[in-house]
Amino acid sequence: MASFFNILFVLLAWTASSALAVRNVKVQGSDYVNNATSDRFQILGVAYQPGGSAGFTAGSGIDPLSNGTNCLRDAALMQRLGINTIRIYNLDPSLNHGTRCFSLLPHSDARITHRLLDMCASIFNAVGIYMLLDVNSPLPNESLNPGDLTSSYNAAYLNRIFAVVEAFKNYPNTLGFFGGNEVIQNPGSQTTSPPYLRAVTRDLKNYIAKHSQRNIPVGYSAADVRDYLADTFAYLSCDIDGSSSDPSRIDFFGLNSYSWCGKDATFQSAGYDILIEMFGNTTIPVFFSEYGCNKPQPRVFDEVQALYGPNMTGVMSGGIVYEYVQEASNNFGLVDLYDNGTAALRGDYDVLQKQYNKLDIKALQSGNASATALKSPSCSGSLITESDFSKSFKIPSLPTGGQTLIDNGIQNPNNGKLVPITQTAVKATVYASNGGTIKDLAIKPLAEDQSNTPNGQDTSGSASTSSTSASGTSTGSKPKSTSGSGCTNVHFFLATLAFIAFAFQRA
Repeated sequence: MASFFNILFVLLAWTASSALAVRNVKVQGSDYVNNATSDRFQILGVAYQPGGSAGFTAGSGIDPLSNGTNCLRDAALMQRLGINTIRIYNLDPSLNHGTRCFSLLPHSDARITHRLLDMCASIFNAVGIYMLLDVNSPLPNESLNPGDLTSSYNAAYLNRIFAVVEAFKNYPNTLGFFGGNEVIQNPGSQTTSPPYLRAVTRDLKNYIAKHSQRNIPVGYSAADVRDYLADTFAYLSCDIDGSSSDPSRIDFFGLNSYSWCGKDATFQSAGYDILIEMFGNTTIPVFFSEYGCNKPQPRVFDEVQALYGPNMTGVMSGGIVYEYVQEASNNFGLVDLYDNGTAALRGDYDVLQKQYNKLDIKALQSGNASATALKSPSCSGSLITESDFSKSFKIPSLPTGGQTLIDNGIQNPNNGKLVPITQTAVKATVYASNGGTIKDLAIKPLAEDQSNTPNGQDTSGSASTSSTSASGTSTGSKPKSTSGSGCTNVHFFLATLAFIAFAFQRA
């Protein structure tokens, strides 16, 4: 009986390993660099959180990467747009990140159940799109409480953030983890929070070093609070005791910036010149972890040419547009999503696509000679300019039980793995901004050493204008499962083998 299970295990392992994979991107000084090609990697990203924070609830079994059908649709649209990175804020690390087509599979052998579909991460991997993941969530014990840092920094919290690492560490398109987002923002947070942010960074990096086969960068996403921005960057990116291997030092720094607003904005009026001066001596990658001011409407995205132009690329590593999905509470979305699985592009999608198509991608991928020229400074109170910003580099010790988690790993980790993507066509109806239906929408898997880039496509211009628009579909029922979810014949074949094995085991 053991031999049958061994054969089945080999088949399942082969299926997972046969999936094409992007090459890891590493931090090299102030740049991201493709491990295979040594090309510089500039982030052309979009925030991806369908439903917003309100769409993430405990026990729902749903997060942005849990539905393969939706991910296939969205990845196809992002690939046409030219996106190479998505940022995801709220994740459930206990989920399998793709449609669970094997929900009826017997759970008697962990070697089988651990090969359940990881479709979403694999779809984005196939089209050359990397993932930047926030480890925190708005749920209790899943983020630091700035008003009660001592109590909220506990073993339960560490178990949560380590679980996110476990869920995503095996995907080659995991670009990095955000250890915090806009923690330093409210009055008083600049005094109490910085040491805890370094503690979380240390803990994540030590856990990754112990339990991951590769180094995965850990960073921070800052609010654009100019009074404390330079101090936040200096505090988090310096080396304690002058050691460049200090695990409490962030590997990258993101800035949520909305200062470029409208067609009359300029490099100077948006304060981009100040940012370049502020980060000019950076020794880690710096990028916009959110950008895209939405006042006035419509957005023109002229900042794209500045961000990826010669005045900024020597310092900055790109940015992440906020956001992919239109939320009812704001007006930042590029795409409207409907309950019946259909989608409709908004005008902002077209404008951003045109801006991306103007970029010189070869120039962006060329090496940055100054990327490794500087050494990170040693931590000192002299780096801090504001009198009320923390000058203490005494980092909190691990809470009770924390070292055990790092040494032994969390219990029952949910480790994701790539699966093959053999279904590429999108079955859902998707409408262009002109109301026409987009024809032949599909993902196009890339070679292993490629990331997605803008390719000159005009998605709305290729749509048929004779079709019915998407208006009025928001209350429609969800469509029945189709092959567009990635539930392919090979997986059903393997499921059948699993059932046979289960029957033999019971016999």
